[in-house]
Amino acid sequence: MRVYSSPALLVIDEVGYLPFDKQGSDHFFNVISSRYEKGSVILTTNRPFKDWGEIFHDNTIAAAIIDRLAHHSEVIKIEGGSYRVKDRKLKDSLSTTE
Repeated sequence: MRVYSSPALLVIDEVGYLPFDKQGSDHFFNVISSRYEKGSVILTTNRPFKDWGEIFHDNTIAAAIIDRLAHHSEVIKIEGGSYRVKDRKLKDSLSTTE
């Protein structure tokens, strides 16, 4: 827990890409809770908050995590296509023109 609680900034990428089990949800909540109002968190996800109950398999813990993350935060919503797909299409189009 100390590893995740001590940095000035914790970056968590792709939340919701894979669902959490009960133990993982509890650990994730404990990390976020331990950092609440003590350390900054940058979190990326492609899932809206309304889906977090599914990710964590528990609406109550999802709400508690969101509450701590959203308080004192700036939520930035980025819309658009995937850069990975765009890059792949560009590479494919370049290879077919050669």
